[in-house]
Amino acid sequence: MLVNARVLVLDTHFFCSQIGNKTRQRPMHVITRKRLQEFWRDHPESEKPLKAWFAIVRLRRYSTPHEVRQDFPSASFLGQWRTVFNIGGNKYRLIVDMRYDLGRVYIRHVLTHAEYDHRTQTGTL
Repeated sequence: MLVNARVLVLDTHFFCSQIGNKTRQRPMHVITRKRLQEFWRDHPESEKPLKAWFAIVRLRRYSTPHEVRQDFPSASFLGQWRTVFNIGGNKYRLIVDMRYDLGRVYIRHVLTHAEYDHRTQTGTL
């Protein structure tokens, strides 16, 4: 009986994620929002722009850096996964790993511009 219930759940999931002949992709999963919240507790003026970034990213499904650039023209791409977003008029830097293949965004660092510059110079980014 349990096996049949699992098959039903899987079949329902597959069916619900179909639109015509195209498979609907889930939006990006942001891991973890907690880092954003911790940062805006210390830097309250960053809360609004970080929430705006989060609201956009969590509703999208990016496949390439080009698609990210359409929403965030000032984003910088370092290597295969690393992306740096300018937040709050370039006052802050949000560093993430974008796993396009998995539909995940891993928040690595939220820094002031000065902290970002220091980490870049010391190679600790």
